[in-house]
Amino acid sequence: MKTKFSLKFSLMMMMTIAAALLALTAFSYGQVGTDVKDAAKDTGKATKKAAVKTGHATEKAADKTEDTTESAAKKTGHATKKAAVKTGEATEKAVDKTGDATADAAKDTGKGVKKGAKAVGHGVKKGAKKTEDVVK
Repeated sequence: MKTKFSLKFSLMMMMTIAAALLALTAFSYGQVGTDVKDAAKDTGKATKKAAVKTGHATEKAADKTEDTTESAAKKTGHATKKAAVKTGEATEKAVDKTGDATADAAKDTGKGVKKGAKAVGHGVKKGAKKTEDVVK
């Protein structure tokens, strides 16, 4: 009977140990599940924080870009306006100079025509006198 008792006792001990190991394994898997779940929550929180910070940084960058663009547009507009004014003034001066040069050229042409007409008239008069002398 001794053998039966020890065999039964050994089997019972092995079953108890197996059950304890099984329970420990289940607890370990449960703990791993909890740890993974907690890590996922922490990752989600960190991701959300990073997204919020990125959003704020993007918004600040957009604001600075807007300000810079607006400033550049104003400066460009101002420079364009100045250039237009200077171009207008230069054009006005060129028109005045062209007008003066045209007036001078017209006067010179008039004088030349007058001299030419006088010379032609004088030549015609001489020719007419000679013709008159010859006819007489």
